[in-house]
Amino acid sequence: RRTWPTHGVVESDTVTAGTSVHRRRLRFLLLAVLTVPVGLATRRFPHWFPDVVATYAGDVLWAVVAYAVCSGVVPGWSIRARIGASITVAFAVEFSQLWHPEWLDALRRTTLGHLALGIGFEWSDLACYTLGILLAAAGEALLASRRTESVCGRPT
Repeated sequence: RRTWPTHGVVESDTVTAGTSVHRRRLRFLLLAVLTVPVGLATRRFPHWFPDVVATYAGDVLWAVVAYAVCSGVVPGWSIRARIGASITVAFAVEFSQLWHPEWLDALRRTTLGHLALGIGFEWSDLACYTLGILLAAAGEALLASRRTESVCGRPT
């Protein structure tokens, strides 16, 4: 294992649980690409979902995408470090909604800006972001442990 002067932040820069960095990046990209339409559906068709899902799932799924993007950028970082980085970015985006310079509000009025940056601060979004990131990380850890078990010859 290669370690950087980041006190254990980096797992490996080539292989983790038998998967190359390139393959891990592709998996995170796939996660993001598949998650976006589901999140958009919860906003576009809220009548298809129970009220709690229609209200909060978009924010939870936004955080899953944030975790996937962060993980794709730094796939060699430990899951814990990527959780921290993802939560930091998500919270920064949410708190930035308290700041309203004209150029940023103009960006938020675009479709992509609205989807990426949001428009209004909500405390509940912080809980949704935390939940989404933790769910994504838990899913990754579960899949990695199952992959390790199958590589080691143990039943999955």
